[in-house]
Formats: sequence, structure tokens, C-alpha cells
Amino acid sequence: MLAPKARWSIGHADEMLIETFVRELQIDPLVARLLVLRDIRTVPEAEQFMHGGVQYYHDPYLLDGMHQAVERIRKALQNNEFIRIYGDYDADGVSSTSLMYHLLKGLGARFDTYIPHRIREGYGLNRSAIDLAKEQGVDLLITVDTGISAVQEIAYCEELGIDVIVTDHHEPPEHLPQALSVINPKKPGCPYPFKHLAGVGVALKLAHALLDRLPEELLEFAALGTVADLMPLNGENRLIVKQGLQRMQDSAYAGFRSLIGVSGIERKEVTAGHIGFSLAPRINASGRLEAADIAVKLLTTSNETEAEQIAFELDMLNKERQLIVEDMVKEAFVLAEEQQAKGLDKVIVVAKEGWNVGVVGIVASKIVDKFYRPTLVLSIDPQTGIAKGSARSIAGFDLHKALTVCEEWLDHYGGHQAAAGMSLSRDHLEAFTQKLNELAAATLTEQDYIPLLKADAVCSLPDVPIASIEGLEKLAPFGMGNPAPRFMFTNLSLDDIRTMGKEKQHLKLALSQAKDEVSCSVEAVGFGKGSLAGLITQAAKVDVLGELSINEWNGVRKPQIVMQDLKITHMQLFDWRGAGQLSAKLNMLQNNLATSNAKNQVPGIVLFDETDVKAFAATAFQIGEAIPYWVFQDSGLLRPGNETASQLDFAHMKDIILYTIPRSLVSLQGVLQQALGMMRCYPVFAELGPDSGSTLPSREMFKMMYGTLQKEGSLNVQDVRLMASFSKRSGLSPAMIQFILSVFEELAFIERQGAFVKLHASPAKKDLTASRIYQHRMNRQEVESVVMYSSAKELEQWIAQHIKKENHILEEII
Repeated sequence: MLAPKARWSIGHADEMLIETFVRELQIDPLVARLLVLRDIRTVPEAEQFMHGGVQYYHDPYLLDGMHQAVERIRKALQNNEFIRIYGDYDADGVSSTSLMYHLLKGLGARFDTYIPHRIREGYGLNRSAIDLAKEQGVDLLITVDTGISAVQEIAYCEELGIDVIVTDHHEPPEHLPQALSVINPKKPGCPYPFKHLAGVGVALKLAHALLDRLPEELLEFAALGTVADLMPLNGENRLIVKQGLQRMQDSAYAGFRSLIGVSGIERKEVTAGHIGFSLAPRINASGRLEAADIAVKLLTTSNETEAEQIAFELDMLNKERQLIVEDMVKEAFVLAEEQQAKGLDKVIVVAKEGWNVGVVGIVASKIVDKFYRPTLVLSIDPQTGIAKGSARSIAGFDLHKALTVCEEWLDHYGGHQAAAGMSLSRDHLEAFTQKLNELAAATLTEQDYIPLLKADAVCSLPDVPIASIEGLEKLAPFGMGNPAPRFMFTNLSLDDIRTMGKEKQHLKLALSQAKDEVSCSVEAVGFGKGSLAGLITQAAKVDVLGELSINEWNGVRKPQIVMQDLKITHMQLFDWRGAGQLSAKLNMLQNNLATSNAKNQVPGIVLFDETDVKAFAATAFQIGEAIPYWVFQDSGLLRPGNETASQLDFAHMKDIILYTIPRSLVSLQGVLQQALGMMRCYPVFAELGPDSGSTLPSREMFKMMYGTLQKEGSLNVQDVRLMASFSKRSGLSPAMIQFILSVFEELAFIERQGAFVKLHASPAKKDLTASRIYQHRMNRQEVESVVMYSSAKELEQWIAQHIKKENHILEEII
């Protein structure tokens, strides 16, 4: 078995509606299914989704406050007033600022841009920046991607005689700022039908209204900010990003061309994924480590050389940012584990002096990826004691609502369900953390803490030829709200298992499946899943959940699955019988478990007899107390062999090494019946005890040995020459002689005195079968047929048959 990292949910679609779409739209049934699963209910809606154009944009004047904003900006243009665009330092804010720059420049305005410094000024409007605007003669301030919570700051602007137009998309507070105009589709009472525009999307609507046309030349900026801010790619956002990507592939802007180039992307192939994982991080790097003005300069310059230089600088900053994040993540993981150890395990709040406040959001995302808990990461200013940070959430926990409940401890906060920012005194961190955990405990169930992966359909490999995969592009662009289609494939055969990457961190599987006498093969790639390679056997049947793509190499195009998750629902056997380097294999298994989904998991070892213990201690394993081991007893119970084992429940062990050979099939069955949690079995079946060997001496041989002892009186078993001579004369091998003597000793027929053995003066009469050693050898042939001479497949089937049927692990992962 191999447990998945997440719960799998399979979408269910209206089959009749699928048939309607196939018939009316002449599309692949797979594409039709995906449209239905995206809650598209009519043919016109489907047409718009796949082929929508400018005619589907909403009237910008449906946004409350738009009329006043347009009127005021036109007045400023007419009177040559000085306008300042006040933005934010993230990619949405930079995109919004740049879009407004090009808009006002095209209108001939007298204007400039201002983005606060993340560390020195923090998020949003601030009094120092307002005072500077007054000094520099600003008449009109237009905020983009910020301002909705700046009640006091905007009141101060009004005192100084500066008019303010707010364009924002964040959740509005209870009391709105008294600006000349507040444009936000989420504003109470705003009739605008689409509520999920990014900040740059709101800026685009303002441009639309001012120009009395859709400014298609500005769609690249709107696409960049929309994807970067993780807005849902449906409704108007889908139109913005789809058309923005098309323009980006042959961009008219030097900044976009240089940014795409330094990111190593072919311009003709730019996707929403490229924005999210390549372009936006470089834009964000400026605001995180330096000042965001450099990124605005990139997106507004018309000088090709300057654009290339800035793009290079942003690329270097992004690499520096990655190193900073890597160090912070290591520290944050330790703090997160310490917090969870204290029982505060519902919401993670980690804070430390000296952390770069510009990357706390990225670190929070990585903590969510590892622990799947709502997470807040804060940097504490050692002089002021103020902790500033960012938060990322999981499904079911609304960060903005939670922060609102906790506002008594907060100096400032803002955001939405999935992400937020905040600042507070370090003195309030303990109470703040406690309250957040209480809120989560009251809101979330245990299942909410297990990631959920949604698949659109269950398919077989023959169901998805290249033509069907190509048809999926009709649903692009993919992102939040319109995820890339995911499919579940079950019962796939494994043709090959390998790892990729410099550190072998990626997994590559060659999978095959037959259906209706048609066999198909496909490669599946799992990024960051390389550690799972050691937990999968070649004979396994694999279930995979992933995205379909086409891999093209040297002109050959092949289907490929990019795996998000995989599982194996049957017990797996890793045949270590007769294998060398067992210590290395054990170390590798430990490493694989430590770096896979198996948190705090170690393998367990089973010895089948007390006589194995001494010899086991001298083996190459040299496990000490690190690895638990158990010893099978005549009573049928397992005795913990070390302190580690005594603290664990054998029934919960998932990886079990059957190290020594069982003395009977009954003892092997006894262990398997107690291995309720076993997912992977590693049979070694080493021979360590004194009863090693398979041949059972005849009773005549026992009589011969007994008679010899009677005749000689005693025997020096350490005299090599004597024992060799006796072996030759008797026809008994040295191993058989030792076996017979061990049986005699167990039955108290003989006693040892140093190097000599001699008969007891008056031994009790006992049958040979009273000896455990003799019984083990009697059972040996039956045991060997199962554990020694069977193939790996036959042994796996035998073990699977004798595992207790109510295996709870199997129930959990199916």
C-alpha cells in the first residue's frame, strides 16, 4: 500500500447535459464533461466560456462611484492638475500602477506614481506619504489595489485639500473611507455583477470608462495582476487573462518582452502558469527585498536596453529572495512543530525577530503546504516590538473573518478568505494565537485538515488520446476558479520506476493499461515525489490523480500525466531475501519515509524466536534504539525488544521487516494477524538461531550420538580435529552434530562443562518432540516452501491471504 497525501473527490456531471454540449457544440465528450463540471449549464454559456470576446465585458459604469471618478479625472485633465497614482508593492499593485501610468500618459495627464516601501512604510496609505504629496503639489490621488480600509488617512487627505479616488478589490470594512469616489465591486450596494476582480481589474474598468472603450492594449497588465493575486479565472477575469495572454505572446511592451525572456519562456507559449510561477515572482521580488518602483519602471519603460537591465536585476533579486525564503522556511518549520507540540495545532502562528517581512507570505504558503493548517508568519521589529506578517488559509477557514474577531489585538489588518496581512504588538501574540486556535477548533472538522484534491473524471488510459488532450486547451487559461483538468486513473501497471533531477527529487513512472484489447502506455511525472520511488514495487497496481499534458521531444509527441497524488491500495512486498547490504537498504527506507508523506514513521523489525536476539544484536543492522524491534513469543504475542518498540503499537506499524526465518507457518501467521496497519512488508528471513539448516536428523542419528556420549563419557566439542574425525566416522555433518547436541541440551540430556559436554547422570525420559528446536526443524520444510522457495509474487499473495481482513489502513486510503 501507499497512502495518498490527500482526500480524492471525483466530480459528478449531468450526463444528458454532456450529450447536449457534444451534439450542439461539436466538441469532445471529455471537454463537454469538464464544462458541465465547471457549472456551465447552457450552450450560450459554454460558447462564451470557450470563445468569449470583448462583447462579454460588463459596463464599467455599473461600478458604484465610477461616474464621480471619471468626472473628477476629466476635470483634472482639463485643468492640468497634478495626479498621483498610489499603488501597492505586490504584483497586483505594480500591475495596477503600471496600467494607470499608461492610461494617464495616453490621456496627456500631468502625473507620477508612488508605491510605499514595504518595510519602512508598510501597506497602504500613510501620513508621511500624504504630507509628501501635499508638499509636491498633488491635487488628486488615485489609489490602485489599496485604500478601502484607509478611513483616517483619506480623511487627512481631505483636510489637506487632496481629492482621493479609491480603486480597490479587498474586503470593505464596516465603515468606508469618505473619499470623493470609492470603486470596489465588493462595496455594499454596488450593483456590479462580477465581484472577483483583482485590483488591476478594477483599474482596467476605470480605464474602460475613461476611454469609452475596452482598452485592449492594457490587457497584459490586467492579466498579470489577476493571475498573480490568485483571483478566480472565471467570468470577466477569464476574458481578461485569456486575451491578455494572447497579447503577451507578441507584446508591444519592452518590459514584458524582457521579463518573459529572462524567465526562459517562449513568448508564443506564455500561459497563466508562467505568470504565476515565473513572471509574478520576479515582479514581487522588487517589493519584497527592495522597492517596487523598479518593477513599475520595467513595465512602463519603452527603452529596450533599460528593460533588459531591469529584468536582469529582478531575476537576481528573485534568486536572492529564494535563498532567504529557504532559510526562513527551515526556521519556521521548527517553530511550527514546537507550537504544535504545545497543543496549539489548529492554526500555526510563527514569529521571529529579523525575518524579512517581504517574504513572510511565501513562507506561510510553504508551511500550509507541509502542515495543511491556516498559517500566519510574522517578523518582529526588535526596536518597536511590532510584529508584521502575512497569513495563508485552507478551505473552510475565512482569515478575514477570523482577524475581524481578533481585531482587539491588531493594529492593522486586511485581506480576504485565503490570504491576509496584519500587524500587532508582540505582547499580544500569545492571546492572538490562542484565540485563532479556538476559532479554528469551532469551525473546522478533522477532515478539513486533510487536503482535498478534486478530479474531474475517472478515466482509463485508452480514453485520453492526444486529440482529447489537445481539446482540453479550449478550457484554458487555467488557475484559481478554473483549475487545470484533473483525472483519476486506477489499477495501472508499472513498467518502470525511476527518479529525476540532480537530487533525484522527482518521480517518473512508466504506466500501462489495457481496455477492450487495446493497450496504452504513458509516462507519469511527480515533481517533488522522488522519495516515493523506494516505497513502490514493480509489481504494484497504482492509482494516479493528475493533469494530462503532451510531452514533445525531437518531434515526437506523447501523452503525459503530471501527478498530483498517487496511491496503492494493496499490501506491497519488497523482497529482501538473499539481498546484500541490508544496512544500506534500511537506511534508504528510513530516508524515504522521512521525506515522504509518512510523517514520524519508522520501520519495525520482527524476530521470530528468542534465540535470534543475541545473533541479531551482532548483525550488520546495528540499529541500537533507533529502530523498534519485536520478538515473537510461544504465547503468540510480540515482545518489544527495545525501548523504542515499547513506546509503539505494533498494530500501527506500516513498514514491517520480517528479519529472521519463522520456526513455523503458525508463527508467521501469528505475526501477520497482528500487523493490522502493515502497508509494506520486507521479508529477509535470515537464519540466525542454532537450529539453522533444513535437514532433520533421523532418530537413528540421535541414538548414535547418544550412544557415543555413553561410550566416551564426555566430548570436547571445541577440539576441531576431534570433531572433524567424529564427523567423518559418524557420517554426521558438524552442523548436524551441533543441532543434535542443542536438542539434547534443551531436553536436559546433557550438560556443558566448559569445552566438554557429557550426559546427565539420570536424565528424565522425554520424547524428541518436546524440544522446541526439534519442532522448529520438523516444521522447516513446510516453512521453507513458503518463505524460501516461493517467488516474490507467490509470497506476496500468501502474506496478503493471511493478513487480518479488517486492515484499517486499507479502509483509510481507498
